[in-house]
Amino acid sequence: MHTSKSAALFTQQYPRGSNAFTDLVNQTVFTAMLEDIGSGDLTALLIPEENTAEATIISRQNAIICGIDWLEACFHHVNKDIKIKWLVNEGEKVAANQLLCKISGNARALLTAERTALNFLQLLSAVATHTRQYVLAASGTKVDILDTRKTIPGLRLAQKYAVTVGGGSNQRLALYDGILIKENHIAAAGSIAAALAQASKLNSNTSIQIEVENCGELQQALAAGATSILLDNFSIPDMREAVKLTNGRALLEASGNVDLSSVRAIALTGINRISIGALTKNICAIDLSMRIK
Repeated sequence: MHTSKSAALFTQQYPRGSNAFTDLVNQTVFTAMLEDIGSGDLTALLIPEENTAEATIISRQNAIICGIDWLEACFHHVNKDIKIKWLVNEGEKVAANQLLCKISGNARALLTAERTALNFLQLLSAVATHTRQYVLAASGTKVDILDTRKTIPGLRLAQKYAVTVGGGSNQRLALYDGILIKENHIAAAGSIAAALAQASKLNSNTSIQIEVENCGELQQALAAGATSILLDNFSIPDMREAVKLTNGRALLEASGNVDLSSVRAIALTGINRISIGALTKNICAIDLSMRIK
């Protein structure tokens, strides 16, 4: 049986708590805070500089919480003395109206960091929550639920981290992280066999996957030695046929028009992986609220 190289791509390269993870969080937060604050928070000047305050954040809906590190980095970017006490853990399921954390410190700093901090927590919790729904829908099967490169520009790694918190896996982190030969690559190379041969010559020490659009192309890919094949928009019967034709010779991944109503049926065809752009693309932020006491 072929195993998924992608099962923990993010956690292998950016384990939470490592310097690499901290650098990633700080980099994205720095860019976001610069975008929001610019030359200064004018509204915060209405509050006396010495004032302190306490605040709470609650979730207005059921969710998987993700992005604690980003939220903390936002507040500490403005004022390192801000105190945050979490009442939930990263990856924990919370209910509507549940208290997530208590925050205290300089009042100006709390208000300046509020929006960006909530933006990160809302977005990443939404990705983790959406991913968990797909993982649960496919539970009891041997399928890996994967993301794609359909992410918000500048937040690719943050969103892929959120997918892992939701129980999913990463397809590839970026173009440098693996070779995925798609329809246009095949057309430009001349054939499936030619594209695979050229990919092997690169000796890139990364995964090589090729996309096929029907069982005829699948057979060509297998004949050319493909060991990882993406089934693009295959019907359920065609996926079953693909599993039969492949007979364990290659890892099979389904992609295209996958939703919560179809993911379990796809998983039951016997394929190895399902990649879903909607995990990071079609996201509605979790409703969170911060209130100053």
